[in-house]
Amino acid sequence: MNDLDLLTAVTVFVLSVLVGIEVISKVPATLHTPLMSGSNAVHGIVVVGAMLIAAGAHTWVGYTLAFVAMVFGAMNVVGGYVVTDRMLRMFKARPPAREKTEV
Repeated sequence: MNDLDLLTAVTVFVLSVLVGIEVISKVPATLHTPLMSGSNAVHGIVVVGAMLIAAGAHTWVGYTLAFVAMVFGAMNVVGGYVVTDRMLRMFKARPPAREKTEV
């Protein structure tokens, strides 16, 4: 990888971080949970991409970055499913309360 490729990659990364922060800051708080639960597929793609990077890595830096990307991507996938499950449990009907009978 030459210097121009590295500079291009860093530029794309920085711009994507800035665009991501701008987009997320404009989302109302009531939509965060549904959007997070819907983004599990995107985080799965991040994990697959990290695996592809790990397969093509030849240095310890590449392996380390791929491992960190896989860990963070997996945490996002698991966290998204946990939040989705919690959100769906809020909409389940609760069993009726039993009345206390005196004996």
